Amino acid sequence: MENSGSSDQWNKEFGFGTSDRRFAYSRQASFHQLQEPHTPISIISNDHKKPLLCRTVSSIDIPPTIYPLEENEKFSIEGKDFPEKASFLLVVLWVFRVVRSGNRPMRKLFVMISLNVAYSTAELMIGLFTGRAGLVSDAFHLTFGCGLLTFSLFAIAVSRNKPDQVYTYGFKRVEVLSAFTNALFLLFMSFSLAVEALHAFIQDESEHKHYLIVSAVTNLLVNLIGVWFFRNYARINLVYRKAEDMNYHSVCLHVLADSIRSAGLILASWFLTLGVKNAEVLCLGLVSVAVFMLVMPLFKTTGGILLQMAPPSIPPSALSKCRRQITAHEDVLEVSQACFWELVPGHVVGSVTLQVKDGIDDCPMLQYVHDLYHDLGVKELTVQADCS
Repeated sequence: MENSGSSDQWNKEFGFGTSDRRFAYSRQASFHQLQEPHTPISIISNDHKKPLLCRTVSSIDIPPTIYPLEENEKFSIEGKDFPEKASFLLVVLWVFRVVRSGNRPMRKLFVMISLNVAYSTAELMIGLFTGRAGLVSDAFHLTFGCGLLTFSLFAIAVSRNKPDQVYTYGFKRVEVLSAFTNALFLLFMSFSLAVEALHAFIQDESEHKHYLIVSAVTNLLVNLIGVWFFRNYARINLVYRKAEDMNYHSVCLHVLADSIRSAGLILASWFLTLGVKNAEVLCLGLVSVAVFMLVMPLFKTTGGILLQMAPPSIPPSALSKCRRQITAHEDVLEVSQACFWELVPGHVVGSVTLQVKDGIDDCPMLQYVHDLYHDLGVKELTVQADCS
C-alpha cells in the first residue's frame, strides 16, 4: 500500500495521471525492476544499490555514466573524429576532401566560390592601391556573398552526417537554414538597392565612374558562369523534393540577383550616355523590385519550414478529413491535438493525441491512425492514446 501511495504521489508531482500511458510504456521499456524498489535500478552497472534516476521535486538528475564524456571531447564528421577546438586548417582540409568526393553540383559550387574569392581579392587590392572607395566597397559586398556561398557548401557537407544522440533528426535542416540565410541576404540587398536609388534621386547624381562600370561588367561575367552552373534551378517557384534542392536554388538565386544588379548598373550607365535623366534611379529601382520578387517565394518557404508550419504538400482539407475519420472510430472519444510539419522538404512529421475508451485494445486503433496519415504522405507519426 505504501508503494502504491508513493507511486501515485510521484505521478501527481510530475504531471502524470493514472490514465496516462506515456509513463507506463516508458517505464516498462526502460527500467528493469527486481524487487519493486523505490527508485528505478541501474541496468548498466552490476551494483543494484545504485539508482538510475535520482528523483527530486524540481528535477530529474541523469547520472553521467549513461552518456560518458571524455576529457577531450570530439565531434565526428562522416566518421572522422576531430578535437572540439579543431584548427581552421583542419576544417578547410575536411571541406576540400568532402568536395572532392561530392557530387557534380557541389564541385561546381566550390569552383564558383573560388572565382568570386579571386575576383573580390583582386578588386580589393586594386581599390586599396588606387585609393578608390567604390572598388573597396564592392569588394566587401562580394566577400560577404562569398561567405554565404561557403556556408551553403558547408551545409551540404554537414548534411551527410547521420543522426546521433544529440541531433536525433540528423543535419538535413542545415541546408534549409542555409537557404533561408541566402534569402535573407538577398532581401537586405533589395532594400539597400532601393535606398541607393532614393539617395541617387535626392542627390541628383548623373554620372558613373568608368572603373565602376568595368567592375560591374567583370562581376556580371563571373556571376553568369554561376548561373550557367545552376541553370536547372533558375526558376522562381521550384518544387523541392529534398533539402539539397532548396539549398542549390538559393545559390542560383544568389548569383542571379548579383547578375541582375551588375546588369542594372551597366544599363544605367548606358542610359546616362544617351542623356536619359534619373536613369540610375530607374534602373536601381527596377533591380530592387526584381530581386525582391525573385527571392520572396524562397524566403516564405524556408521560413515556413523553420517555423514548423503545416506542410504545403498536404491540403488542410485532407488533414481535416482524416481527423473526422479518426473521431468517428468507435474506440476514439476525441482527437485532442494533431500537429504536422515538415522537417525538410519531402519529409512530413506528425504528432497526434487521442482520448480513447478505457479498457480497450488500442493496437488496431493505432494501426488504423498510422495507415490513414501514411497514405497522406506523413513519414513519421507519433500517436499518444490517453484513457478517459
